[in-house]
Amino acid sequence: APPLSEQIFTVRLELIQTFDEIQAHGDERAEVAGVLREAIASMNPDNFLVRPHLELVERFADGKAWESMSVVDLAALGDRVAKLPTGLDPEGEEAKRFDVLVLNTQLSVLRGEPFERERRKVMAIAGALEDMPTIPAIATQLELIQDLQADEWWENVSYPMLEEARRKLRGLVHLIERSKKGVIYSDFVDELGVSVEIELPGAGGAVAGNEFVQFRKKAEHFLKENLGEGVVAKVRSGQPLSGADIAELQRILVAAGIGGDETFEEASEKAGSFGRFIRSIVGLDRAAAKAVFAQFLDDKRYAKNQIQFVNLIIDELTERGVVDASRVYEAPYDMLAPSGPEKIFVEADIDRIFKLIDDLNRVSN
Repeated sequence: APPLSEQIFTVRLELIQTFDEIQAHGDERAEVAGVLREAIASMNPDNFLVRPHLELVERFADGKAWESMSVVDLAALGDRVAKLPTGLDPEGEEAKRFDVLVLNTQLSVLRGEPFERERRKVMAIAGALEDMPTIPAIATQLELIQDLQADEWWENVSYPMLEEARRKLRGLVHLIERSKKGVIYSDFVDELGVSVEIELPGAGGAVAGNEFVQFRKKAEHFLKENLGEGVVAKVRSGQPLSGADIAELQRILVAAGIGGDETFEEASEKAGSFGRFIRSIVGLDRAAAKAVFAQFLDDKRYAKNQIQFVNLIIDELTERGVVDASRVYEAPYDMLAPSGPEKIFVEADIDRIFKLIDDLNRVSN
């Protein structure tokens, strides 16, 4: 596949052609033409790659040449000029990938063609950016980032809307950290033609997995706004959930326009049960979490590091609602017990801790 810079040049030529075909968007066409003209004007006429195409380069370095163009002109630029080196300042690969993605989306919008695949990619990227709200540059664009993840934003999406998003976010995409949580495969290639993987936090797999990510975010927002309501409060209390409770949780989500049978089933599979999925979102009431370990701590005197270890479990239960037994061998627990809890607790105490965790996890099923 062509280098990213060539892909960007080519898709902008296609935009010019489409603008001419639909006889609309005069200002947008002029803007795209201006970007291409600037790139051509920056080409070094003494460069041995540019020299064979100098007549074409010099012609389209003039803005007037872009006012009226034939299909032959566009084809010549695509075949002979798009691949030539420019004198423009180099840009990051991530920004160029994002340009290719959004420019192709704009092209589909103008042509009235489907763009679901591109839409999902943009939503996944926005979701990854939203996961880093403490970065000032991202915080500034957080409203747009959240809007991009809403289906409503895409219902009547327009070329100008996409262009605004492209300009505001292209300089942020490099901030997305690589993660093992999910991989979004890109069709873009670098200058060597090597396929590139873009890993996005929380994507949960291929682009289609972004639908579940959006479901979880919507569910989280809704449930945390209603922590004191009926069955949601029961989840946070640590009380056992009945089949009727699970049905009620699903009913209120559906009533709020969040999820359906397929997403509920996927949530159950990922978390182990639907109740556990909900608990992982709303957490456990701190008083309830402390009550679980109250008798354990009261039975005998424990050292400071042992009490701190149990308090870490309580903290995680409060925030995440569940704790897998394997977690107590990882950070931050390993700061208190680098080799595991066996080094600071006797075997009987460890068995009690694991049983308390297991019992609490089980009542969320």
